[in-house]
Amino acid sequence: MTVPSLGQWLRQVAADPMRRSAEVVIEDEQTDAVRLDRDADAVASGLLGLGLTPGDRVAVLSPARMASLQSWFGIARAGLVEVPLNPASGTTLLSWCLVSSRARAVICAPELLPMLAEAIPGSAVETVVVLSDPQVPTAALPEGVAVVDFADLLASAPIEMPEVAATETAVILYTSGTTGPPKGVLLSHGANVRLARRTVELMGYTADDRLYSVFPLYHSNARFCSVMAALEAGGRVLLHRRFSASGFWEICRREQVTAFNYQGAMLSILAKQEHRGADRDHRVRVAFGAPCPAEIFAAFEERFGVVLTEIYGSTEASLVCEMPPTARRIGTAGRESGHYQVAIVDEADRAVPAGTPGEIVARPKAPGWIFDGYDGNPAATVDSWRNLWFHTGDRGVMDSDGFVTFLDRVKDTVRRRGENVSTWEVERVLADHPDVAQAAAYGVPSALSEEEVMVAVVRAPGARVDPPALLAHCTGRLTSFAVPRYVRFVDALPLTPSQRIEKYRLREEGVTTDTFDREAS
Repeated sequence: MTVPSLGQWLRQVAADPMRRSAEVVIEDEQTDAVRLDRDADAVASGLLGLGLTPGDRVAVLSPARMASLQSWFGIARAGLVEVPLNPASGTTLLSWCLVSSRARAVICAPELLPMLAEAIPGSAVETVVVLSDPQVPTAALPEGVAVVDFADLLASAPIEMPEVAATETAVILYTSGTTGPPKGVLLSHGANVRLARRTVELMGYTADDRLYSVFPLYHSNARFCSVMAALEAGGRVLLHRRFSASGFWEICRREQVTAFNYQGAMLSILAKQEHRGADRDHRVRVAFGAPCPAEIFAAFEERFGVVLTEIYGSTEASLVCEMPPTARRIGTAGRESGHYQVAIVDEADRAVPAGTPGEIVARPKAPGWIFDGYDGNPAATVDSWRNLWFHTGDRGVMDSDGFVTFLDRVKDTVRRRGENVSTWEVERVLADHPDVAQAAAYGVPSALSEEEVMVAVVRAPGARVDPPALLAHCTGRLTSFAVPRYVRFVDALPLTPSQRIEKYRLREEGVTTDTFDREAS
């Protein structure tokens, strides 16, 4: 099947009698494929009318809303490159992403303008499109930055659109930084469409399905495996901005949901909810994601009557491994999908025997499935592709039947409640505090799933800063889920001879008796 660009793909969906009524609902806003196709034309025309040219970058900074969707497909249709950003970013991360992406324009929710104003200096931003008028605080923006009302873009008359190839970059999704700043993953139009189509194929979605997602539109999960998957199947998708464990199944019942995506601790949290006679009183038949702890897998399916499909992948390489109900080994991420080769290698990139831990590496079996590199970072791109394998940075083990089990992360990052936390970002924010001499951020086990963020801090000479003051310093400067839970003061950090922090020693010590626990306090 020919793979189109995103703009062409949406046009095909809107023209298909079987899919044109596919719906997207974001909170209390609703659209269908035909209206979304029309709105994409208008937004594309408006953006090109601002003087932007194909290949220019346009950042989007907003909680999920209908304008986010209109912007996504309008930017794609115009041949521009979308840079969706986390609206909960602190100014440090936002500034980094704006400068790194070289975005010329930002589409921004009005309530986020003050944060954007602080982050713009030093960037290439020339225009800010505000998602709603009436009395926006435009005076907060730096002098010389033009302000446009998003409503004006939606009112634009359609113009002739540029030709956009499926191989061109559609979006830059920022990963969490590991030992350095976050990296911008370059994903093509074709990679986006392929992921959506494979999700539909893997899950067996049809026009009768009603998908539900609580994940943000700056993640690939909600974008390609929920919104685009529903449109591709001709069904319906509902997006909520927050996950409510207590209200989850009631929402599924009320909205006639048939499928949802999960990640992080979501299934563990749902499994801890009080048993009710109505646990199977819903239409949900399948769920898609990772990870479901092996110890609750069978019990979850039995209790809620939902069939789980586990997958393994990343922003750079999606659906590397799949574990559909027809080929299961619970506790693993399944076997390599039909689109990737997967291997486990040692530090010298030599394949290790079955049952031996090592780094998970992968490579696509056909062009167009994997990312095209890290934006503006050729060294990281080459390093990730050394010896012609994409290095995931994850440790795993493969059994003799080819089932891959994820063990932990080689990369220096923390996985907390479905989100990747950059230890580099946490440490950079802490380092800005005048009373901090050194800081190390790392993950410690969570009672729910995955990890919690912990920091070990060396005070500056004579300083007496306490944990609440440090956490107050982090609030607003870090994404909310990156604010540490645990703070421990130490006299010195363990260092290698080359003066690198030995974080494995800190992890081994874990939460000590002298550690401050933000949640317990």
